[in-house]
Amino acid sequence: QVQLVESGGGLVQAGGSLRLSCAASGRTFSTYHMSWFRQAPAKEREFVAAITWSGVSTFYTDSVKGRFTISRDNAKNTVYLQMNSLTLEDTAGYYCAASQHHYASRSPDEYDYWGQGTQVTVSS
Repeated sequence: QVQLVESGGGLVQAGGSLRLSCAASGRTFSTYHMSWFRQAPAKEREFVAAITWSGVSTFYTDSVKGRFTISRDNAKNTVYLQMNSLTLEDTAGYYCAASQHHYASRSPDEYDYWGQGTQVTVSS
């Protein structure tokens, strides 16, 4: 069992930065590939970024490449999403998700655990 708790969301001006954190409980965190998704009102949940269990490989959706960085610290059971050069289109609830068998899957159904989400609002 893995429980995920996101934090770090908030209100930021366009062009600004935020760092999201996702803290995991359980001793098996380091065996899970981790991803970040986001969901804006009236839109489907969208894959954002992923990192392998070891942290060696990462993958990003095209719209955030060069602006967002996913990382993890297995000693702290935490995965991060550094978001720079934020735009209005980045406004959404951001969710971390864990999958033991699927890396960088865009399908929410292939994830074993989800956090409750943290809201990111970008203003002009």
